[in-house]
Amino acid sequence: MILIKQVAIFLGLWLLGELISFFTHLPLSGSIIGMLLLVVGLELKLIKTKDVKDVANFLLNNMAMFFIPAGVGLMCHYHILSQEWLPISVAIVVSALLVMTVVGLIMKKRS
Repeated sequence: MILIKQVAIFLGLWLLGELISFFTHLPLSGSIIGMLLLVVGLELKLIKTKDVKDVANFLLNNMAMFFIPAGVGLMCHYHILSQEWLPISVAIVVSALLVMTVVGLIMKKRS
């Protein structure tokens, strides 16, 4: 019963994110908005960590399966990647450095 509640929280936030994305025409996918809602809910203590812990651990432990469709998509568009490898590589490096910097600053500020 606990797992059903935890899955329902994730699915509910995802659905709410999809609705927000659909009705506001934001340039973000509903799943991203749903995860932002989850972060806000956790930060504001509206959602307790124990209420999502088991499902969150399962998803983190099996994260590799979420990259399979992306990998297949990349292989299907190899000809584009081979033509545009430089801007793609620059975007990957810059965005990775930016994410690491922002996360580091947030963690430093929180501790």
